[in-house]
Parts: sequence; C-alpha cells; structure tokens
Amino acid sequence: MRRSASLLRVLLVFITMVGTQWSNVSSTYCKDMASSVYRPHSVTITEFGAVGDGVTLNTKAFQNAIFYLNSFADKGGAQLFVPAGRWLTGSFSLISHLTLSLDKDAEIIGSPDSSDWPVIDPLPSYGRGANGTIDGQGAIWWDWFHSNTLNYTRPHLVELMYSTDVVISNLTFKNSPFWNIHPVYCSQVLVQHVTILAPLNSPNTDGIDPDSSTNVCIDHCYVRNGDDVIVIKSGWDEYGISFARPSTNISISNITGETRGGAGIAFGSEMSGGISEVRAEGLRIVNSMHGIRIKTAPGRGGYVKNVYISDVSMDNVSMAIRITGNFGEHPDDKYDRNALPMISNITIENVVGVNVGVAGILEGIEGDNFSSICLSNVSLSVQSMHPWNCSLIEGYSNSVIPESCEQLRTDCGQTPICYDGGSSSAIHAQAARHRLSSASRLLNPLLKLAML
Repeated sequence: MRRSASLLRVLLVFITMVGTQWSNVSSTYCKDMASSVYRPHSVTITEFGAVGDGVTLNTKAFQNAIFYLNSFADKGGAQLFVPAGRWLTGSFSLISHLTLSLDKDAEIIGSPDSSDWPVIDPLPSYGRGANGTIDGQGAIWWDWFHSNTLNYTRPHLVELMYSTDVVISNLTFKNSPFWNIHPVYCSQVLVQHVTILAPLNSPNTDGIDPDSSTNVCIDHCYVRNGDDVIVIKSGWDEYGISFARPSTNISISNITGETRGGAGIAFGSEMSGGISEVRAEGLRIVNSMHGIRIKTAPGRGGYVKNVYISDVSMDNVSMAIRITGNFGEHPDDKYDRNALPMISNITIENVVGVNVGVAGILEGIEGDNFSSICLSNVSLSVQSMHPWNCSLIEGYSNSVIPESCEQLRTDCGQTPICYDGGSSSAIHAQAARHRLSSASRLLNPLLKLAML
C-alpha cells in the first residue's frame, strides 16, 4: 500500500558548492561559474575505513567523513576524495562548502538493499511520491516498479534540495532507479560535461530535472536513457500551486540525447508552480520518441511561458514537436479541475530533422487555448502523410516544411509577439532571418555520439 511519505533518500554522487555571485541570468552566466574551487582541507574516504571492493558497505564511512569535514565549512571548505575502486553505499547527505571528487576510475554504487535508504518526507510541492523506490544499480528497482511491489517512490541518483551555488561536472551517472539529477528548490546550479546512461527501456530514468529552481545552466551533456533527456518541472497540482515556487531563468546548451520513452527536451507535466524564461540551444536528438515536448493537464494550473528553443537537429525521431493538454495522473482527488494551465510565448526555430515520423501534434485544452506558439525555419523530412495535427492552439509560423497546421499559418515575420529568448517582452520575428545555424550541419554532430 502506497504511503504519502514516499520519497527515499537519494544517492548524492558529486557536487561542488561554490560562492560565485550571479547577476543577470542569461546563457552567459554559464561562463561565469567555475567548475572547480580550491579547498584548503582534503581527506580521502579510505581514512574513514571505506573499502572499494564493490561488496563492503561504506555508508558509515561517507557519513563520518562528511561529519568531520563540516568543521571546515567556515574555513574555506573541504574536499572528500574517492580513489579508484567500486564504493558500495546507501544514502548520505552532503554539506555546504564541500567538493566530492572522484578519481577517473572510481565508481560509487548504490546498495540494492532498500533498508539502506531511509524514507524521507515527500516534497511539499508534490504531496506524495510519483511512482514507486533505489540504487545506482537500478535494475532491481525497475523490476520492483514493473511488478507493482513498491511502497515508496524510487530514489533519485542525485537530489539537491534548497541548495545554492552548486556544480556537477565531469562525471558519468548510470542506472538510476528513478530520475538521475534532480535539483529542487535550488538556485545557481551548473551541470556540465556530464554523461548519463540507462537502458532505453528503463522506466522514468529522466536525465536532468530542474524543479522549482532558478538560475540553472545545463551545458555539454550526453544522455541516453529511458525517459526525458532534460525536463523542467515545478510541482504537482494543488501542492505545486500552493507552494508557488517556479522554475525560471534556465539555460540549456550543447546537449546530445537518445531516449526511447521520452523527449529530448520536455516541460512538465508537473508544472503547477510555473515555468518561464527558458533558453535551449544546440540540441542533438536521435533515435527517440519525441524531440520537443510540453506536457500538462486540467488541474495543473501554473504556466509554461517565455520559452525559446533553437538550433535543434533530429534523426530518427517519432514525433518532432508535441504539446499535450491532457497528460499524466494526479497526486490525489483533491485537485481543482478548473485550474487550467497557461501555455504561451513558445518559440521554436532553426530546426532540422531527418527520418521523422510525424512533424507535430499540438493540442490545447477546451476553453484554454495555448497561445503564441511560434515556429520559424523548421525543416523536417517526415514520413507521415499527415504531418501536423493541431487543435485548441493559436500561433504563428514562417518557413516551415512541411507546411504547418492552419492554426499557425499567420506569418510570424509579420507579428510582434514571438518570444526571442532575450527578455520577457515579445519581439518581431524577422521573416528574412535565415542565418546559418549549426542545426543545418546535421549529420556531423548527430553521429558523433561516441565522443563522450
């Protein structure tokens, strides 16, 4: 029987917390945040009795090391180094002003024993867990999920809560029981040069999920998994509406992704606190179900607005663009069915796709048309005889192949309301603006999947 207190403690694998000051948020802030910081104090996990044989449980060693290093938090911080080996552990929590550094041949692996993962309270913006229970060795958790034998939500591989100035960099994460990297109620978060791997049929193994967080930069990552590569969230139905903490000021760039069950970039469906000011560029999406997706439903409330996506290449994608107004379950039966989401100011431009099944299905909600959906310079080689299916949406398009659906056929070059990603105000989309983007150079970056 599912209990409401359903989130397990997570396996926190690598985090650097730094004191960089962030000013106005744009894609340039990614360059302002260093991926490393000098720590005057350092210890090795073996000093606390840890054994890297893949068998010995090292939870106490990690907990004791971090407890000791907490004494240096006000003295410039400290580093915990994990040498080569396989380090089995249950959950442990990190502290401020800490660098957890791994040798290139070190691997932290999660215990397959659920008793090593204490249950923690559910997130206040969700009300309960979303699905089912753990491990950086996620196969056992996927089996429990499929057999409906879980009492709690599966744990994330990394979950950051109420954290500021965080860097996750130069690591590989694999076989998460549930979502991989989940910054929730955070600000100033940088995820860069990260590889995330899980079987293509693994359930809900989202790559990177900024959730009710601000000033987030995700750059130069490779994700191959069973669900959304990158997905932005902000709480679930009445809990997210009440908690009222949006995700905003998010920059995503230089991402290569492959997912059988999700999208290259997605929004929602838990978006009840609101999502806005998102800029995503340089996306390479291959062998996937969806390219770009927005998911919501009556009862969510909230909004997804001021989203700019550009320079996207797709190969062997079932559906290039999908906006869904009736997606997902609800945490309980107390949600307000009249809480309708607002979806507006969504711009998608400079997109190239080959071997695409369907160009797009764009569906709003009765009485809640999704508005200012703008497509520009989109060229898709589509297999379907009916490339577009649109209902209950309003918007604009320019230079779209195959020709966009009727609801979007007003030329966005003649309107002042297509969002450009630079500010919250809408701008003129210039019809003649057909600059050469790297999206037109499809095959070279798309097929260099072995580079990471």
